[in-house]
Amino acid sequence: MMRIAHVSDLHVLSPAGVEWRRILFNKRITGHVNLVMRRSRVYRREYLRMVLAQAAARADQVVVTGDITNLSLESEYIAARALLDDVARTAEVTVVPGNHDVYLPAIFRERDFVRHFDPFLQSDLPELARDLEAGRYPCVKLRGPVALIALTSAVPRPPFVSAGVLGREQLAALEAVLAHPEVARRTPVLLIHHPPVDHRPRVVRLRDGLVDATAFGRSVAGLARGLVLYGHIHERERRVLPTPAGGLDVVSASGGALDDPRASVRAGFNLYDIDDDGTIASVQAWMVDESGTAVTRAAIVDRRRS
Repeated sequence: MMRIAHVSDLHVLSPAGVEWRRILFNKRITGHVNLVMRRSRVYRREYLRMVLAQAAARADQVVVTGDITNLSLESEYIAARALLDDVARTAEVTVVPGNHDVYLPAIFRERDFVRHFDPFLQSDLPELARDLEAGRYPCVKLRGPVALIALTSAVPRPPFVSAGVLGREQLAALEAVLAHPEVARRTPVLLIHHPPVDHRPRVVRLRDGLVDATAFGRSVAGLARGLVLYGHIHERERRVLPTPAGGLDVVSASGGALDDPRASVRAGFNLYDIDDDGTIASVQAWMVDESGTAVTRAAIVDRRRS
């Protein structure tokens, strides 16, 4: 059996505090204002450390679906990398970027995310990856009954817009990956930051969702089963992406450090058990308890019929 722990939206802050010269007069200032107005009241570094340690202790694989940093500052990258290096001593780590990890076009072009997290993005099928502006994707890891497939939906956006896009080139590469015999005989577990199933109005998706979610659905239409794991919405939800051959379980993780009374939002991680034959045996979630000293079972909002 393969066990995967799913963590998301770490929003690691700079240990040095606010770096004003790097956030003034660009989009980062809006992120900082959001932090001061809202996130600073719920972010708990000690929760994040517990979540990562417990996820690593309980799983073979730990996947992180984006927004690893808060403002994509160099100091945040370094701090986040140190946290994930600790996890990697116990379990294998795979990451994908979120919109907070590529806040500015220069960060995107210079591939700062890849530079810091490249050890967690080593593909077993590098010949199928496309050399995108954000790095080489898809990243494929063939592990027992599972094919982990990391995608990037993170692109720089104007202030107050956080939508993601996969793009035609990456989606074409994804179709080639899914057709590869080593992938086809395994259960695919796709990692993405933005929600691939979104029933909100189109104008909302264009501002905050996955712009090409419909095209993504076409690219995975041949799959009979699998998991799509994502973040971004800061709540644990479970949906289904129907396909002609069956359907994919689509599950989001909450923020890894959030202090919130709601059991579907509070800091935690999801666990997925996949049997040796590729069957998805269980989906469950864990959260930091109210004492902040242990983890307990958490709720996942079930929207599979909505």
